[in-house]
Amino acid sequence: MSIALGPRRPWPVTAFLRLVTIEHSVFALPFAYLAALVAMRPQVDWVGLVLITVAMVGARTFAMAVNRIIDRHIDARNPRTAGRELVTGAVSVRAAWTGAGVALAVFLLAAAALNPLCLLLAPFAVVPLIGYPYAKRFTDLPHVVLAVGQLIGPVGAWLAVTGTLAGSGPVWILGVAVGLWIGGFDLIYACQDAEIDRRIGVRSVPARFGVATALHVSTVSHIVTFLLFVWFGAVAGLGRLWWIGLMLAGAALVYEHLIVRPDDLSKVNRAFFTANGFIGLALFFFAGLDLAIA
Repeated sequence: MSIALGPRRPWPVTAFLRLVTIEHSVFALPFAYLAALVAMRPQVDWVGLVLITVAMVGARTFAMAVNRIIDRHIDARNPRTAGRELVTGAVSVRAAWTGAGVALAVFLLAAAALNPLCLLLAPFAVVPLIGYPYAKRFTDLPHVVLAVGQLIGPVGAWLAVTGTLAGSGPVWILGVAVGLWIGGFDLIYACQDAEIDRRIGVRSVPARFGVATALHVSTVSHIVTFLLFVWFGAVAGLGRLWWIGLMLAGAALVYEHLIVRPDDLSKVNRAFFTANGFIGLALFFFAGLDLAIA
């Protein structure tokens, strides 16, 4: 006699990591490293880099967990997101809050280990991270809130290394560039939900102004992003390898906008995951090499 077994439930930690899409740390983390290395040069503080990594991953994990918790009822009404873990029950709300609390504690402990100013300012870094999921209920521009949240990463990395804002001009340029970049591809990503968002009352640029307008705004955002990366490289004194990486990143940005059109959103995931993941890694790799041999 055989006993039929139901589907195996995923290990809770694995399910939670899927919930917060831990692999998406690749978008913002390279730019925190870049800001840190610019602040550290010519000597790398490896302990500092580890603490920055822990702080960034902790903050992002907290943000994503809270985002999923707040949005779980919206996600249940959208066919694209109805399979998310909090909707299906693979992760309970209690477990998600527990994971969010642990991630927040890790973030604050890492900030405290870095320096007193980082700990003092850490709560302010959390505000836009929590505000983003609520923003889509009150404004057509939630992408701006997301951009502000991402701007904090490079500036926070500078503070982590130096303990002061003195001389931080280059990383503010980098932070604004990163914010516009991530806000710009969030516009692209939101296009695939424009119709359902209108029906269920979720606010965004695509839902309010249409997919074509959102894609145009994203293009402008990424043009400004590229120009800010140019400015950052110049004021930070980066060399030839940075410019090679920037040209590759620019090509990836162009590719991203060529493959997503108002009448064909089938390649949004390719633009979102592949092209943008490449951009962050390419810029960090070539900038890191440039700083290493300078």
